[in-house]
Amino acid sequence: MRIRATVAAVTGALALSAFAVPAAQAAPAAAPDVTFTKVTINNGKPIVARAAATTSVPVTYTFKHAAGLDIGSDNLLTGPALYVGASLSVDNIRLIGDEPGTCTATSTTTASCKGFIDLHAGGDEANLRNTDARTWKVGAIAISTTDEDGIKTQSGLGTTQIKFHSKLTTDATPEPVSKGATITVKGTLTRANWDTSKYGGYVNAPVTLQFKKKGATTFTTVKTVKAGAAGALKTTVKASVDGTYRYAFAGSATTAPINAVGDVIDVK
Repeated sequence: MRIRATVAAVTGALALSAFAVPAAQAAPAAAPDVTFTKVTINNGKPIVARAAATTSVPVTYTFKHAAGLDIGSDNLLTGPALYVGASLSVDNIRLIGDEPGTCTATSTTTASCKGFIDLHAGGDEANLRNTDARTWKVGAIAISTTDEDGIKTQSGLGTTQIKFHSKLTTDATPEPVSKGATITVKGTLTRANWDTSKYGGYVNAPVTLQFKKKGATTFTTVKTVKAGAAGALKTTVKASVDGTYRYAFAGSATTAPINAVGDVIDVK
């Protein structure tokens, strides 16, 4: 049973019930007696989503429940949910898994679970927008499929970040080059645009030009360059010894870091 579709159905049913009878007489569906703990999103790392793809983010969590509660998937659907605002509620559930988590009983009152939060960029199931590159609060939901589709939401289970996937190139010319001559290093920094399902230039982002001498194992920073129109990068250096140039982007609050593939220069 798909948890995303079930959440939508339950949310709609709760909304309809509120209009069907006066608030004082309305009887909300019974919420499952569970309490979530130890929720981990993407192994504690920021979530990076491409421009047009589904990113299935691994999650693990545990929950405590009333003794005797049937936690089988035919009776109880659970999973983490990402939200913004003061608390998670049926009104602001949006980023969750397509399917519920898979849970294993660890005692008569506890369960250990794993699953995914599915982020869709582009396509009919798209649920990512550019404004979603931010810090999200982590909550969780539990849905009883047998007790009038009761639903419980729990807030305050941590935070996680969603970031744009980035791409970066390096092209150093001429090759080969005479010692003391000018080398021109070009490149392009782009990042995912979830509104268009394409990649676009990351204008004004600071990018470092790095160099690794032939035979060395590490790169050192030469200078910092800001990306121009369409994310274009261009700078010049003097040729001295054989080695490899590359551009490196350290990342930002909204965009994932990336190192370009290096370009080898042969100095004659």
